[in-house]
Amino acid sequence: MQPPHTTPASWPSDIPGSKLASQIRTAPDGCQIALLGIPDDTGVKLNNGRPGAAEGPAAFRAALQRYGVAQPHDWDWPTIWDAGDIQIVPGDLHATHERVTEATRAIIEQGVFPIMIGGGHDLTFPFVRAVAEYHKPMHGIYFDAHLDVRDETGSGMPFRRLIESGAASTLRVHGLDPYANSREHTEWFLAHGGRIAGRNHDDDWLAQPTFVSLDMDVFDSAYAPGVSALNPNGWTPALTELWIYQAGRHKQVKCFDIMELSPPHDQDARTARLAARMLLAFLRGFSERRS
Repeated sequence: MQPPHTTPASWPSDIPGSKLASQIRTAPDGCQIALLGIPDDTGVKLNNGRPGAAEGPAAFRAALQRYGVAQPHDWDWPTIWDAGDIQIVPGDLHATHERVTEATRAIIEQGVFPIMIGGGHDLTFPFVRAVAEYHKPMHGIYFDAHLDVRDETGSGMPFRRLIESGAASTLRVHGLDPYANSREHTEWFLAHGGRIAGRNHDDDWLAQPTFVSLDMDVFDSAYAPGVSALNPNGWTPALTELWIYQAGRHKQVKCFDIMELSPPHDQDARTARLAARMLLAFLRGFSERRS
């Protein structure tokens, strides 16, 4: 069953049968994972970011078309349903958000784990809002150069809205750039259950139902030029992949998203391929949940 307010995904026609993408299904029956694309960057434009994230889902699928073998050596991928793309309401961010929540709710009711591909980071708010209806209170872990706790509407607001709406009770951010976050936003974050974390794991980061959000601007711009806001001193792919793989393994993680891929600013599709690799790392971790 197609979720409400979505159109079927458009994949390149020449997907090699040796790749994971050739196994992705068009219906949820028997699937463990659902991909949901959100081709919208209205929030990015509202916050004066670089437009282009609306093209993120298409570029992501094109990268996944040729990256990721169908049959790895020592594990099996979880079964995947591409639930399509949300039909955006032009000029109405809140209406689009409602559609994201309704579609995500429909995916969960199919008994499938939701993964969102964006799109502006504001879309994490309606995505997680739906998941929190089934797993409350939620803890949030996000990998981002920015706190995204602005009061004004736009891509910089999602985590503030999740706290204010009660969908999330606590937050933890990794990869924060101290030169790109104001005192006002940092103090709000810390006063509302936020924690600025480092690069090392500890024993309490998944103590309750958790959402995990990956903003592609957590990566150093040498690896990820195709983002809404460049990060000149970000994380490496190797470090980030360790975290994303572990997030996939943990049963407390109830949803995952990859946001702010902006193809017009990419070079040789390197950022799209990196986003695809992060999905592969999460899926490999997820495949170990069954054991």
